Amino acid sequence: MKPETVEDLEIRLLLEGIHHIYGYDFREYAQSSIKRRLTHWLAESEFGTFSEAQSRLLRERSLFEDLLRTITVNVTEMFRDPAFFKSVREQVVPFLKTYPFVKIWHAGCATGEEAYSMAILLNEEGMVGRYRIYATDINETVLDKAEEGVMPLAQMQRFTRNYQQSGGAASFANYYSARHDHAILNPSLKQDIVFSPHNLATDAAFGEMNMVLCRNVMIYFKHSLKERCLQLFDDSLRAGGFLCLGLKETLATKEINATYEELAPPLRIYRKRYLTQAETR
Repeated sequence: MKPETVEDLEIRLLLEGIHHIYGYDFREYAQSSIKRRLTHWLAESEFGTFSEAQSRLLRERSLFEDLLRTITVNVTEMFRDPAFFKSVREQVVPFLKTYPFVKIWHAGCATGEEAYSMAILLNEEGMVGRYRIYATDINETVLDKAEEGVMPLAQMQRFTRNYQQSGGAASFANYYSARHDHAILNPSLKQDIVFSPHNLATDAAFGEMNMVLCRNVMIYFKHSLKERCLQLFDDSLRAGGFLCLGLKETLATKEINATYEELAPPLRIYRKRYLTQAETR
């Protein structure tokens, strides 16, 4: 048997074990993506093969947490894809303002930069106290970091540029204070954000949401898991609500596509249609 074939088998067995012991299901992640991350972790570890690592990974939670940080993707930034946030500001927020209170689910929030960006945007649009953002991720370690609201000061120049391009008219420096080489976000931004663990592969829908964002997460999933996630989001969204995906993701070939209209085609912002009387019968 070829070494690569043996390694693929070791990875399948390891993922089965992780699912059984810890409840994290990475079996439906794209094979090339999960293998690349696992191989990177193995190269940095003390183990020569996945078989060597498996016994300790399934017995030592701390070692598994180290592996989890490699598996889960935490690449994000404030006001990432400024054109997207500008479109939300101009095309989505006017609808959200028609409700006395709105609920927003940010699935796969990583370290929280985009959730905080949404809070800034909504506050600037006069919605202070009229929204709740549920920011979730599979990795509880990055959620703890998100809740701290502390970021490298060196990133603020890029974040400021993103903010300005997204339609922000204030001074971005108003939203954080500098301390040594870190930027500390204003505590007021946290008061309407709830950070919570949630596993898209195994957990249930999140309730009656007006908006669901899951951007650049599903590109790492197999087709079956993508469909599960989209159904989860659909079950969570009320009619007239908005579904926001990453720029490389689309509903075009998905089962729920007929239920949505694309509000901003290049930016992957969809609105869930209201059912007609005939459709509800």
